[in-house]
Formats: sequence, C-alpha cells, structure tokens
Amino acid sequence: MEFSVIDTGGYVVGSDDSFEKEIDKQVSLAIDEADAIVFMVDVEDGITGMDETVADLLRKSKKPVFVAVNKVDSNNRVANSHEFYAFGFENVYTLSSINGSGTGELLDDLVKILPERESKNDEDLPRFAVVGRPNAGKSSFINALIGEDRYIVTDIAGTTRDAIDTKYNRFGFEFNLVDTAGIRRKSKVKEDLEFYSVMRSIRAIEHADVCILMIDATRGFEGQDSNIFWLAQRNRKGIVILVNKWDLVEKQTNTAKNFEAIIRKEIEPFTDVPIIFISALNKQRIYKAIEQAVEVYQNRSKRIPTSKLNEVMLPIIENRPPPAIKGKYIKIKFCTQLPTPMPQFVFFANLPQYVKEPYRRFIENQLREHFDFKGVPIDVYFRKK
Repeated sequence: MEFSVIDTGGYVVGSDDSFEKEIDKQVSLAIDEADAIVFMVDVEDGITGMDETVADLLRKSKKPVFVAVNKVDSNNRVANSHEFYAFGFENVYTLSSINGSGTGELLDDLVKILPERESKNDEDLPRFAVVGRPNAGKSSFINALIGEDRYIVTDIAGTTRDAIDTKYNRFGFEFNLVDTAGIRRKSKVKEDLEFYSVMRSIRAIEHADVCILMIDATRGFEGQDSNIFWLAQRNRKGIVILVNKWDLVEKQTNTAKNFEAIIRKEIEPFTDVPIIFISALNKQRIYKAIEQAVEVYQNRSKRIPTSKLNEVMLPIIENRPPPAIKGKYIKIKFCTQLPTPMPQFVFFANLPQYVKEPYRRFIENQLREHFDFKGVPIDVYFRKK
C-alpha cells in the first residue's frame, strides 16, 4: 500500500512567534487532511499540559489516532508508558525511534485502517500533470486547450489551490489533465493553505503518468524548476518541458537554441526530454505540447519483445563489452524488459557487481537510440545469470 506521511512542526498554543503560529495552522490543516493521525509523545516527560491540549484537539477531529510513546527502550520505561492510556485513545504503542523497535506493529495496524484508493470512472485514463513554479502559466495553458476559463487566472502567484482534473481528448487519445498549485522552495511556503496545495501538487506528480513541466521564459530555468524536474524523474514519470510566455522574450538569432542548451545542461544526464516553446496566451504550439506528451506516455508504456531486444543489444555489447576488472572479463549473454509500468531492463552477466555506472549509462543511451524512449526515465539493472 502507498500512502503519504506529513511530518508537522511541534504544536505550540498561544505563541506570539509568527513562525510557530504558522506551524499551528499547518498542524490544524494536517489534521483535517489526514485519514489517520500518529500522536507522538515522550515517555521521559510523561503527560504534559501541551500533550493534553493536543489530545483534546485530536479527540475533536474524530479521526483515528495512534498514540506513539517514544524513547521506550527499557522495561522501566514500558511501565511508565501506561499513563498515556489516560488520553482515552484505543491505540497506544511503545517504540524507540532511535533503534526502530515497536515501529513495525504501529505501521501494521495503521495501514489496516487506511481507506482504499477511491474508484473513479476515469481512474484508468492516463494522467498528465501540469506542474511548475507559481504563475508559470499552468492554468492558462489548460484554459487554452479546453477553450474555457475553467481555472481562475490572475497575475497573483498561487491562484490555483488544489490539483484539479479535466477529462480531455486530442488526437483520438483520451486522458486526464491535472492542473496543480505552483511548487515553491520550502523556505517560501509560508501561507498555510499554500503549504497543503503544494503537498497535493507533489501527490499529483506521484500519481501522474506524464509531468508537463511549465517554465516561465521571462525568468529562465531556475533552481526550483530543476527541483521539480528531478522530483518527476525520481518518481519515474514521463516528462515534457514547456517554455511558456515565449512571446514576451526578445528574440535574437539562436535565442531558442541557446535557451534549450541551458535547460539541457541543467538536467544532465537525463537530457532526452522534449522541450517546446509555447505561448499559452496566444495558443502558440499548445497542441504540439500535447502531441509530445501523448508520445512520451506511449514511450513510457512501450514493451520491447525479448527477441528483438537481444537481437539489437547483444551485438552492441559484444563490440563494446564492459571494461575488464583486474583481469576478469564481464560477459553479458541475455537481456529482457521487466513487466513494470515504466521501462526497466535487466542484463544478465557473469560478474554483474563489476559493471560500473559509465557502462550502465552507455547501455541506457543505446536503448534510447534504438528504441526511442524520449522523455522517459529508464532503469538498467545487471544481475547474475
């Protein structure tokens, strides 16, 4: 089972500190968002006044509460932990976060009460999440595609507060377009509602098949754009990069080429990604963007027959085998694609432990060159034959 965990700041009541006030708001919103709550307490401190206040808050929430009594690493502390039953919560667990004892039982019971993923009529449709920094033009892009102002579009960064699905059909291909809140750096996520909008945007990336990363051409490819790109890559999502507001950029010879080169430098070594220059406002190349996203989705779902894979890859490996290590020669005689939702390949070798990262990248590049996995992360594994 997959689920998201939100680690909140420490709850402080009545503080004048603006940061602590913000944390208190986020704790309250986290409780509203949660399907279950883990209430951490300290066996060394016993029940404190602050614990009582938090317990009252949790009782009012009517959510399942799991009391986790931390730092219980001796028999004496087990006895001391019994006082926490006074909260009146049914589920009380003793654990030690330092050595991990007791966490397994808590986790086992926790997942039992989590709701099944909601079943929707459009659940099986591919999901294309439009992601990016605040005010990069994500909602304007979707409005331009669907021909209506479904989303509020303003110059104020952060207008979109939630991830919103739109069923869409283009090129005879039906899918869900997901508009998301802009993702800022953590230090800039101050407003409480925005904090959870960002959480939902990250969740939208996790559940997407393809991430359409919107870049603001007037600001360039900034650090947070790179962070969002690598978040999608780590989650093994298909990726298309759209450079929006291109109509606002003063153009010279090779302007687009130079801009693209900067982006590809920032996303090395995963540079096999479509980059399209668009204007959502003027509807320039917006359908080309969707065409590329559909192609990337198909690349992510692509299956290479084992016979074809070996026919292409084994001669390449024979002509350029992995470097020998201390006189030991690495022989690769068979490869296959794993039955996973994204492209993953396993190559069987006599000495897989000696295959180094540069050769793995060489194999990945050959797979891309011969089978077209543009826009899709590839995993290459070496295993004992």
